[in-house]
Amino acid sequence: MKSLWIAPLTAIVVAASAGAGHARDDGIDKASADAFDARMFAGPPGNKAYACFVRRYDAGHLAQHPRQKVSAIKLLVSAEIPPDQETTNYSFRLGFKYRHRPGDFDSSGDCGHVVAEDTGKEIRLGCGVDCDGGGIDVALSKDDKLAIIRLERITVWQRHKPDDDGTDALNAGADDKMFRLDRADAGECAELVSDRKELAALRHK
Repeated sequence: MKSLWIAPLTAIVVAASAGAGHARDDGIDKASADAFDARMFAGPPGNKAYACFVRRYDAGHLAQHPRQKVSAIKLLVSAEIPPDQETTNYSFRLGFKYRHRPGDFDSSGDCGHVVAEDTGKEIRLGCGVDCDGGGIDVALSKDDKLAIIRLERITVWQRHKPDDDGTDALNAGADDKMFRLDRADAGECAELVSDRKELAALRHK
């Protein structure tokens, strides 16, 4: 039941095709994709790599954006070459808190390289949730210190309860279309990982 989300109008999603050592995206220049990966993961991703980005909005920011629904957000981007494959797989985990709603909420899915329509050449990651669950675009600031998330709609669920019927969606509003997150130590995103082996690997990065 796996369905890759179609990216928002800001980007063109390009279907992935296999390439030795790297997941080549059809129509994406390999050198440009490799350069983006090096920026995202502070070097070639190798067999396993993580990039963590975090933002906690203070009272001043929230006062200036009264319609923003999110008060804190974390993004973990992963790159991995599985033992039985020769290509790099990309995935994301998103965790956030609502401004006026208790609890922790998550989302996750697969990613692939996309070309941004608004620039015509910028490489981003287009990430989607299974079963037509929406998704996000992830770009980097020029100095690579910020992840820029753009969304229209994404399916979310209460933390550790992804199979419950209580799934919900975070829809882009006037102040929830774009989020700028600061690069952080990988351990800052540990709460987004439930697998023990992966958690151990993350904490050693």
